[in-house]
Amino acid sequence: MRGHSVHEPPPLAEKLTEDPVTSKTAQSTVTCVYLANIAMNWRKVTVIWCKNLMNHSLSIRIDSLEGDFHITCKIDLKPWHFWSKKGYKSFEVEGNHVEVYWDLRSAKFVGGPEPNQDFYVALVCDEEVVLLLGDMKKKAYKRTKSRPSMVEAVMYYKKENVFAKKSFATRVRFDEKRKEHDIVVESSTSGLKDPEMWISIDGIVLVHVKNLQWKFRGNQTVMVNMLPVQVFWDVHDWLFSNPGTGHGLFIFKPGAPDSESDYDREGGEFCGDSDNSISSAYYSTQSLNTTASDFCLFLHAYKLE
Repeated sequence: MRGHSVHEPPPLAEKLTEDPVTSKTAQSTVTCVYLANIAMNWRKVTVIWCKNLMNHSLSIRIDSLEGDFHITCKIDLKPWHFWSKKGYKSFEVEGNHVEVYWDLRSAKFVGGPEPNQDFYVALVCDEEVVLLLGDMKKKAYKRTKSRPSMVEAVMYYKKENVFAKKSFATRVRFDEKRKEHDIVVESSTSGLKDPEMWISIDGIVLVHVKNLQWKFRGNQTVMVNMLPVQVFWDVHDWLFSNPGTGHGLFIFKPGAPDSESDYDREGGEFCGDSDNSISSAYYSTQSLNTTASDFCLFLHAYKLE
């Protein structure tokens, strides 16, 4: 069987292990949560990419209208199961016939469990593609024989678990009409020097925190291609928990804070030469007044020993 559906109640909480994380037990996940218009109703659709040493899977979960249960379609993408990288599955969601089509045979992965090109995953209802992932859109529409939805799905948050020793990387699109951005979090928390942390976007360091042992929680607003982005961090567990048992939390939210009290006044130096056209589009800022987006990126950074 190329996928299976599970009718189950939502978990009450996500279990976090207290055992030290190693390269053998690390499980990278990328969770994207969308609002999609399915059969004339907005529903929450959760897409989870998951990978560890032994398994690689994709799960698509559709919530009921009341949110009291959900339907899950899980697809195994193990390297030795080539046939499972292209398939089709159908199931019922509260009386509505829903289909999932996928083709990941040529998908390109850059370190994480989520592909970044040469693939598609299409969710179809009433001959409309209500959610389409990937860049092979023409092939998806041709195979599903369905039209684009009249209302596009909207991603409203993304959560990623990443594992590394010092450098944690991810990609995100703050605006669906703009390009993806590379985010890298680097830290130095061992040795004789005071701990430090750097957060860069598209290769430009926008946040540099010295004396991290005193500033392990904080926030700062930066500019990315003239778009304000709020950056929040909490790396207490990196410094004060047993090695491999805690994680650093980073939140990236496009849009300026509602008021000046929402962020740290002491941050915020310009990064790079302001005369340079590239550097001037990426900098820290102290006072902006635009409406914040509902989208958030949550990055859980686990340090491997």
